[in-house]
Amino acid sequence: MQLTVEVLSWIAKVLSGASARWIDCHPDTCQRVYFANHTSHLDALVIWASLPSNIRRLTRPVAAKDYWDKGAIRRHIAKNFNALLIDRKEIKVHRSPIQMMIDEAGDTHSLIVFPEGGRSTTGELGEFKSGLYYLGKKRPDFELVPVHIDNLNRVLPRGEFLPVPLLSCITFGPPIWLEKGESKMEFLKRARECVLKLKD
Repeated sequence: MQLTVEVLSWIAKVLSGASARWIDCHPDTCQRVYFANHTSHLDALVIWASLPSNIRRLTRPVAAKDYWDKGAIRRHIAKNFNALLIDRKEIKVHRSPIQMMIDEAGDTHSLIVFPEGGRSTTGELGEFKSGLYYLGKKRPDFELVPVHIDNLNRVLPRGEFLPVPLLSCITFGPPIWLEKGESKMEFLKRARECVLKLKD
């Protein structure tokens, strides 16, 4: 499986032409939640592939089950990059997506999430849903690292199956945490602004 993972990572980098920038943040094996804008089905795979291999092994992209569980090829790819597939259609009260992420992360794994929920159709960053707030509240030890993905929506345009090789950039910013007394709305606004700041 290791060979498959390395090949998959290499293919993702070649197709996306992705270069990684780290601003006031460094690759680290500590537990993190990488939260990013969402423009393409390739987002999770390309962020994951942009991480150094020792960190990649400890990082699980959170992805939509209705997309990645459809067809043998997608299931194979999702399995090899250790994706945590969330069913967006049948959410169970006793097994919420947030609790599932926390359980699957355990004491060693980091996560890649997309707080907008669905992909942006305009390229503009949408409002963040509450999941990131609850991850930060339930696991204050997690470093919450903003990530901005540039140009990836043009690599795999909406409705297309085959990627178009183009240059894209993945920018990792300084980690944040939920501050004492900070409301959900205040935190989500601040987190969103952290991603937007990485755009330039």
